[in-house]
Amino acid sequence: MALIEYDVYKQKLRDLEPELKKLGDALDIDAVAQEAARLEDETTQDGFWNNLERSQKVQTRLKQLQNKLHRFKKLMSTWEDLTTLCEMGQEAEDEEILEELKTEFPALETEIEEIRMTTLLSGEYDANNVILQLHSGAGGTEAQDWCQMLYRMYTRWAERHGYAWKTLDYEECDEAGIKSAVISIEGENAYGLLKSEHGVHRLVRVSPFDANARRQTSFAAVEVMPELPDDVEVEIRPEDIEMQVFRSSGAGGQHINKTSSAVRLIHKPTGIVVSSQQERSQFQNKDNCMKQLRAKLIELKIQQHAEKISDIKGVQMKIEWGSQIRSYVFMPYQLVKDTRTGYETSQIDNVMDGDLDGFLNAYLTQLATGELKK
Repeated sequence: MALIEYDVYKQKLRDLEPELKKLGDALDIDAVAQEAARLEDETTQDGFWNNLERSQKVQTRLKQLQNKLHRFKKLMSTWEDLTTLCEMGQEAEDEEILEELKTEFPALETEIEEIRMTTLLSGEYDANNVILQLHSGAGGTEAQDWCQMLYRMYTRWAERHGYAWKTLDYEECDEAGIKSAVISIEGENAYGLLKSEHGVHRLVRVSPFDANARRQTSFAAVEVMPELPDDVEVEIRPEDIEMQVFRSSGAGGQHINKTSSAVRLIHKPTGIVVSSQQERSQFQNKDNCMKQLRAKLIELKIQQHAEKISDIKGVQMKIEWGSQIRSYVFMPYQLVKDTRTGYETSQIDNVMDGDLDGFLNAYLTQLATGELKK
């Protein structure tokens, strides 16, 4: 029996070889290595650090290229190691090596799929960090609890991918849940991977807040925006901004709620409102607000293909039935289904624990092939 299983794994590993070659071609690994070598050589030149702006850009780009190279080389090394391990185990008819193959092979497939996803990212801002804004829909406590569940889901996704994240704003509710939250997630391709999450998310479950245990439908909206480097120009005129200060409250704000350190900015031409209350100083909160505002304006520009920020009008997302991009059904059965791609899974606990890659991959694949439902 063990010999038959070894034959199966040997064939699976053989089948992966052309896939890995295609992946290397899609990543353009040779060109990546050449660019990395050129930039590395530039960092050793006299006067490199004299131009701080240029040196920072080079260092950032070099790190991205080196990470890409390291990840692909590690992938190839793992495939070669497993191929050798399979041959050794088959020759010795070793059951322990077979068990190791059963564990390591699926992990290799997952890594290949994750790297393949990055080859589908070609948007102007796909490599950037991302800002997520979550808003609870109508429905009181039930919708607010759903909004908090999504907050947890995205922060767990970030942790799974080794991305750093922080809360820029967080408005708690008296009974349970949150009215809104803003999360910044830092990591290469964070925006490109999460841009498909923009839209309304629908939950169906038996409400824990209903004494009669009735089934409830709740909605929450997710806005996804690229975080922009400071050198990207976005036209925001000072006279177009109204600034309000207020006392912080809720999670993270208790230590500063005696002073008006929280900041709210209103962009008059578009009606966009952003706020931040997580930082200790008014200056830091205003800085967070400006990051959010710049990201929102760029996201609107992407959506509407406007030439100038002054041409952009605010877009209101309806957080209601019929407008959802994804449904999460807890009862009477368990299913998460994306209405645009058709991708679905019954592993709802895994999804709520941040396992979103199936949905992200389906979206990016269909977007790249032109099959995405509008």
